[in-house]
Amino acid sequence: MIKTRSGVEIKEPVGKLGVLLPGLSGAVATTFIVGTILVRRGLALPIGSLTQMGRIRLGKRTERRFPKIKDFVPLAEVSDLVFGGWDIFPDSVYEGALKAGVLSKDHIELARDEVSDIKPMPAVFDREYVKKLDGPNVKKAKSKYELAEMLREDIRNFKKEKGCDRLVMIWCGSTEKYIKEDKVHQTLEDFEKALRNNHPLISPSMIYAYASLCEGVPFANGSPNLSVDIPALVELAKEKNVPIAGKDFKTGQTLMKTVIAPMLKARVLGLRGWFSVNILGNRDGEVLDDPESFRTKEVSKLGVLEYILQPELYPELYGEYYHKVRINFYPPRGDDKEAWDNIDIFGWLGYPMQIKINFLCKDSILAAPIVLDLALFLDLAQRSGMRGIQEWLSFYFKSPMHAPTIYPEHDLFIQLMKLKNRLRHLMGEELITHLGLEYYD
Repeated sequence: MIKTRSGVEIKEPVGKLGVLLPGLSGAVATTFIVGTILVRRGLALPIGSLTQMGRIRLGKRTERRFPKIKDFVPLAEVSDLVFGGWDIFPDSVYEGALKAGVLSKDHIELARDEVSDIKPMPAVFDREYVKKLDGPNVKKAKSKYELAEMLREDIRNFKKEKGCDRLVMIWCGSTEKYIKEDKVHQTLEDFEKALRNNHPLISPSMIYAYASLCEGVPFANGSPNLSVDIPALVELAKEKNVPIAGKDFKTGQTLMKTVIAPMLKARVLGLRGWFSVNILGNRDGEVLDDPESFRTKEVSKLGVLEYILQPELYPELYGEYYHKVRINFYPPRGDDKEAWDNIDIFGWLGYPMQIKINFLCKDSILAAPIVLDLALFLDLAQRSGMRGIQEWLSFYFKSPMHAPTIYPEHDLFIQLMKLKNRLRHLMGEELITHLGLEYYD
């Protein structure tokens, strides 16, 4: 047990940490697993991972203390990670990585001996919620409650068979059709009743989240699905003393919005319109080709500007801007997503200007280090006694979970400050305010 200067007691990260991934054979999960294995073998750098390469300032600027985050807080070692999960396709991680086409065959072959043996458990899946996909590796049961019980058994068996001391679960599955929060999502009692009655507003991702929390396993939602972001499961997370986070990995276009929009607001420049187009050819792009799944993603992406710009406070600047998002499935592009943004702004005396962004990114290359960081930070949170929504992890999400009495914070740099201050607070270090008066008194 580690007792920090703040008085918090943190259990040491002893033993294996199992990382369970719904969507195990998909592009994000396979890129994360193969990449993590290459990193721990010393064959690649964990670029993009804050936990592995990021540093944190401690104390005053004159002290020049900038340790790596992994040397400041007691995180699990990358070498202690064990991988598993579920998928509707029976492909091993090796086969899935080859089909995804994100990593080169040379990179995949370097990890073949290990990833060939990582095969998915049968998934909880219903095509009603993801119309563009179908696969044979699927669980069958009479009720959604029974499916949850089957997942719980999978979790217990995995932990025992792999000799894991702790587990985390991170949803890397597909975007489900749009579901609006309803009465069945309000209390745990209503939710469990709905599970038993096969209620149509209980999606597969919610079943995974429920099973994870029931087993005391931290859960993060990498998709825009409601998933764990409902009152019933927030209640369960608190009851079980389990940390949760989500939703929707912040990777390409939205990552750029959470950088550019704060700049406009900081300089009080006006916005007339923001038109965003994406082309994507991987499984995610295919799923989002369905209007019902796209609606879920659209809601996640559209909310960013409104919360950052606060048009109700700045009606002259942001009261009437037009915001449109398009995602187009384009198979030849594969995982190499391309995002175009046309931003019409105005400045002094109302004179018009434009910003144009063409971001050619690799979706899963940006998402993989997020999965690693979330696995390690959620494990740290649980060992530190944190429970419920972990807003300090908003840095990683397009549509961050938050307390119902407040609005979500979307500004990337405020999110990073919240994350680092949470770590400082945990370890009993002085919080950084950037006031800096002591240098000039």
